[in-house]
Order: sequence, then structure tokens, then C-alpha cells
Amino acid sequence: MTLTKIRTAAATTFAAAGVLIALAGCSGSATSTATSTSPAASATATATSTAAADGPCTGVKVIVDSASLKQSAANTSVCVPADGPVLASAVLSQAQVKIEGTAKYPTSFACRVNGVPAADLDIKHKGGTIREACDDKNTVSYWALWVKPADGKWGYAQEGLDTLKLTTGQSLELLYTVDNEPAAPAA
Repeated sequence: MTLTKIRTAAATTFAAAGVLIALAGCSGSATSTATSTSPAASATATATSTAAADGPCTGVKVIVDSASLKQSAANTSVCVPADGPVLASAVLSQAQVKIEGTAKYPTSFACRVNGVPAADLDIKHKGGTIREACDDKNTVSYWALWVKPADGKWGYAQEGLDTLKLTTGQSLELLYTVDNEPAAPAA
């Protein structure tokens, strides 16, 4: 159970991190963290996302899967152009994926993705139901952050959205996990 709590806390923190950095990057008074990214991040911010499901991605493929929540408002699959290292938060921003962080980790983890799960949504889990309050107390359901190299396997992200850098050919997935299921992205 301790490993589950640690994994849940880590996933929540990592996912939420990107939102504030992405928002800061879009505002006129961006923080030094957001502006100190590579020129690729700036180029990515002006590029247009294209459908990733239609073939190979020549940038960073972004996937959001609400899994058992079945909330289509969150789901997306797009290819974001990238010509060098770019922060995961910037990639999500360019993919028009809106992230709300947690109280404790507002820029590292995702509590809500494109408004999912809504604060009034009952999330069914093995022990009953829970509602996401974004207060870092939910240990049974969360947005897990996964990264996959161009020709590799999915790996659980070891950094938050505000520090994780991606390069061309990689894929980034936010996967909603309840009671540790699904354990990893499908493909």
C-alpha cells in the first residue's frame, strides 16, 4: 500500500506541474523557468498540432486517455511539432490540453485534464467512490504520466510536467488510473 501511495503521489505531482509552467509561458510575465527552455519550446508554441492517430508523428505525440472514466472531454491524440528538447508542460499547452494541478504540487502533477474528472464526478473504485478535490489526499485515482521513446516501451515518468523534457519521436501520455488500473498505456 505504501508503494501505491508513493506512486499515486508522484503521478499526481508530475502531472500537475506542467499546468502552471504552461500558463506562465503563455502570459506576458512568464517565469524564468518557462523562458529558460530551449528555442524548440518557443518554436513549438507557435506551431499547429496535427492529428497523431493518422500516422507517424514527426514531433511529440500527446495522448490523453481517461480510461475507465470514459470522459471524452479529456481524451485526445495529437502530434505537436518539436525540433529539440521541450518541456512536457509546453507540449501539453501546444496540444491544447488544459491541466489543473494539485494544492501541494500545482505545476508538477495533473489533478484535472481538460476539466476531467469534474469535482462532482463520483469515481468508482474498489473501496467505493471518491470525488477529486485536488487536495493531494486522493490515493486511489490519478492522472499517471507516461513517456515512450520513438522505438521503445512506455515508462512511468520520473519527473514532473515542469521539468520533464521531450524530444522529437517521443510520446507523452496522461492516463487516468483507478486502483492502479490500467497499469500502463495500451500501445
